Amino acid sequence: MVRVKSRYLLCEVNVSDRRHLLLLDDRTLAATVKAAVARTHGDYGAALCSIRFNVKYLNAHTGTVFLRFPKHCYRLLWSALPFITCVETRGQKIPCFLNCLHVGGTIRTCQKFLIQYNKQQLHRMLPKCKNKEEEQEVRKAILNCSLTRGNKEEFEDESESDDEEDEEEE
Repeated sequence: MVRVKSRYLLCEVNVSDRRHLLLLDDRTLAATVKAAVARTHGDYGAALCSIRFNVKYLNAHTGTVFLRFPKHCYRLLWSALPFITCVETRGQKIPCFLNCLHVGGTIRTCQKFLIQYNKQQLHRMLPKCKNKEEEQEVRKAILNCSLTRGNKEEFEDESESDDEEDEEEE
């Protein structure tokens, strides 16, 4: 049996008003991407996009999106992203664009990249802090982005206990 290979696009939805992000949902975003591919690449692009394409994750607070699609057509989808100018949801047109941050073979690699990207963004925010309280909050957020040794040990202990529970069920 041959494994079906996919690609994951990590994208950032950029809007002028951050409140509009809360209106987004995965279905409307998927429909918008499919429509952009169909407009850009015609019936061929629409057919390729309809096979195994979906939005795996959407965080409406941060505007982070994971798109999954077949490996052989990721360039086709990637080239259509700049043509997305608005998303129509709940009767409103939200002007936005999708910024592709990373293309990965697994969700895990995209998550690792996202952690590093968020860490870099927080480091860029540090010099712009106006007072000591803001600076302390940013420093705390930077420390929370990285896994410390204690957190790794707790995670390993939890995964071991899950494995033991699975063995008991069998």
